Amino acid sequence: MEQDTSLRPERILDLSERLSSVAGEKIGEIARVNRAAKMLAINALIVAARAGEAGKGFAIVAEEFKKISTEIDAVAAALDSQVRADLDELSAIGGAILGHMRGQRLADLALNAIEIVDRNLYERTCDVRWWATDSAVVACLADADTAARRYASERLGVILDAYTVYLDLWICDAKGRVIANGRPGRYPNVVGQSVGQARWFQDGLRTATGDDFVACDIERCHALGDAPVATYATAIRAGGQAKGEALGVLGVHFDWRPQAQAVVDGVRLTNEERERSRVMLLDQKGRVLASSDNQGVLSEVFPLDVSAGPMGSYADGEITVGYALTPGYETYTGLGWYGCLVQRQQVPARTSAAA
Repeated sequence: MEQDTSLRPERILDLSERLSSVAGEKIGEIARVNRAAKMLAINALIVAARAGEAGKGFAIVAEEFKKISTEIDAVAAALDSQVRADLDELSAIGGAILGHMRGQRLADLALNAIEIVDRNLYERTCDVRWWATDSAVVACLADADTAARRYASERLGVILDAYTVYLDLWICDAKGRVIANGRPGRYPNVVGQSVGQARWFQDGLRTATGDDFVACDIERCHALGDAPVATYATAIRAGGQAKGEALGVLGVHFDWRPQAQAVVDGVRLTNEERERSRVMLLDQKGRVLASSDNQGVLSEVFPLDVSAGPMGSYADGEITVGYALTPGYETYTGLGWYGCLVQRQQVPARTSAAA
């Protein structure tokens, strides 16, 4: 929904600029009229001098008029000085208020974006812990026969058909060898691969109970077509019990790009704001995880200044930056990611003063 332009905070500066223009024009008109009056007074003095004795009375009036004109000049100059000083102060105050409001709004939008991500990723942590207890998944490792693995793969496929936010689900044995995946038709080379050195596998195998999970930063996965994924993992335990022996690891690979792009594209900006704004999701080091302009994803490091705290804003030349640190959601504490909006200043519309 577009904002009513008459209610925009920018109106403060628009009105200040317009007032300054009108005041300058009217004070200039006073000065022009007063110069004309001065010329008339001087001409009157010249005529009175030529008239001699008969023009003395007229000369006195002309002289007084000249003095009044001089006083009008002084008043106009003082008015110009005071009005301009007050208008400059008004503009400065308006600019400060506008800057604060713009920065606060951008920070609020950044917080909303990262909260959406948090809630989404919290659901992923629930999924991985739940599916690791599926009887087919547990039997795949406990029985270690071809039929059990085939059935587990089919079961994972059913899950993937219902949960389209995932690229693939992998069952790994205790040594880190992938023994079943949910999309063998799409990713035929996954089974047999070793992921023993992957952090998500190692940390997943070390989880203390079935209530624990591992969440990893976004990385490209070669086995999944170099797609950027958020991988979540937990140990698959004997009998599907929370404190059962760790038999292997379930890794779920969240299809990051389309989900993250939907978040940054969905931030509520007007069409005009969208043209001069960049919405980003950043990891704890400032690496761009998603961007509304699709630039620099997983390659650019944005120099975010977080000295104001976990949520804030600041001006950097012609741009305003608003940001918010992940607050986490339920049992998902977040990975230190930030929502971030970068917005260029609006080019002020030129207003013409009334004649």
